Amino acid sequence: MTDSSESTKGLVAGARDLLREAVRTSLFFFKIMIPVLIVTKLLQEAGLIEPCGALLGPVMKLVGLPGGMGLVWATAMITNLYGGMVVFASLAPQYSLTVAQSTVLTTMMLVAHGLPLELRIAQKAGPRLRFVSVLRVAGALLLGWLLHQVYSRAGFLQGPNEPIFKAVSSDPSWPAWARDQLRNLGLIFLIILGLLFLMRVLKRVGVTDLLTRMLRPVLRVLGMSRDAAPITIVGMTMGISYGGALIIQEAQSGRLSARDVFFSLALMSLCHSLIEDTLLMTALGGHVSGVLLGRLLFALVVTALLVKAVGLLPEGAFERYLARPPGRKNDGA
Repeated sequence: MTDSSESTKGLVAGARDLLREAVRTSLFFFKIMIPVLIVTKLLQEAGLIEPCGALLGPVMKLVGLPGGMGLVWATAMITNLYGGMVVFASLAPQYSLTVAQSTVLTTMMLVAHGLPLELRIAQKAGPRLRFVSVLRVAGALLLGWLLHQVYSRAGFLQGPNEPIFKAVSSDPSWPAWARDQLRNLGLIFLIILGLLFLMRVLKRVGVTDLLTRMLRPVLRVLGMSRDAAPITIVGMTMGISYGGALIIQEAQSGRLSARDVFFSLALMSLCHSLIEDTLLMTALGGHVSGVLLGRLLFALVVTALLVKAVGLLPEGAFERYLARPPGRKNDGA
């Protein structure tokens, strides 16, 4: 009876901690998302979505998307994936997106999102701000274009997209809109709660450790030292934001070379939070061929090319244009 009672208490305590963490995380995101929702609704009411889409149209056309979807990507870049999700839910009903188009958009969001915070983390760890900015935005566009070409030429994923996370009413009135957004915010809370629970389960059953073991030989093939593996794997599995403190600490400790830190941040900038963020984007209709497999393959190929290219640079040029030496304060571009 004592063992059973202790086990029950442990489960209750674990559930309470999980719920508290989900509430804390959700409130943090809601403070960002609610203003974004209101601004998006005001833009819709004022008829400014189409003009904004026209500005972003040429860029979106390159990847086979309507201009209005540029607002979704821009929101994700400025805020985070959750901000992009709520704008997607608001705007997607106006467009008849295919699964391929949704996959292109969600994959671009995965590569370039939350830039104000994540670029600052990368900069503090070593790589120059201008380089990481170009890498993520240009990388997202290039990957989006490649996926668009593959899907359109192969006729793959051309059916209509049916996202799990979507608006539930076509009534444009403010009361109906408010009900829809409350429903979406509640769904986001449940998604966060589910993801936090899943991450704990995956860690307990050893999936996270398995990913770590799988990635280590891949990093060696890329030419990165074994010392760079821990922070790279933290970023690729947990995400840059969550693992930011550890990433900065390890990078500034002086235990890693500037080039190891640079390649590590380049790889995780293009492909991070492999479990959580991937699952989020599948809720918008993103297909695993893009949001997981395509993103991972693209990140590995680009990093391998960077390793080759940077190997040809003299140390002075590397430090001036790409990254500072480890352990030195980095406030410049």
